Amino acid sequence: MSDRAIKRFYSTAGAGEVEGGFAVLLDGRIARTPAKRKLVAPTRTLAEAIAAEWAAQGEIIEPLSMPLTRLADSALDGVAEALEATIAEIGSYAGSDLVCYRVPEPEALAARQAVALDTLLAFAEQTLGARFVLACGITHVAQPESSLQAVRAAIPREPFAVTALHALTSLSGSALLALALARQAIAVEAAWAAAHVDEDFQIERWGADEEAMRRREARGREFAAAARALAALRS
Repeated sequence: MSDRAIKRFYSTAGAGEVEGGFAVLLDGRIARTPAKRKLVAPTRTLAEAIAAEWAAQGEIIEPLSMPLTRLADSALDGVAEALEATIAEIGSYAGSDLVCYRVPEPEALAARQAVALDTLLAFAEQTLGARFVLACGITHVAQPESSLQAVRAAIPREPFAVTALHALTSLSGSALLALALARQAIAVEAAWAAAHVDEDFQIERWGADEEAMRRREARGREFAAAARALAALRS
């Protein structure tokens, strides 16, 4: 979906069951992606959530206010054609996952990292069967190949889910955090906070940059939308 605003061209938006899933319907017709594919989601809940974005538009359609629609467009027009490559990209994050990189000092930050991130390491070991090695500072530490394989195996082979997981991973810097969200092992707010432990610590000490905070808020909305899509795929 283009970021360019366009004039609303429909009166009603809804969802309906069709062959292969649940379609987003505009005036009773199946909506199309930018590549002209039918906008069909795997679950009714997700199709209805996407349709709600269309219904909420005013006289001018604002694509930036429609994160679920943009995610669906990406799933159907992009990820579906490059599924294994996208899964591999998500898996590559696990090789240098945010969760594994810790500071030795200051002690206050090290303690916060442990509180926020150790539960994600425990999730990886207990749920995925993947054990990860901690790194001190920014020096790269190779992770066991068996753990990386376990992460890749945990990623579902479904375009919408992969698209949402890719968004969560790239926005947070952590494949483990994204998979924990997918498995409902962590709440959305806690996950976003865990991804920003270091940044929040620095803000407390030195203050926040207004422009940087605006960018973070925008990314946070995208993160929440991707998490919402995953939840909708489960229902």
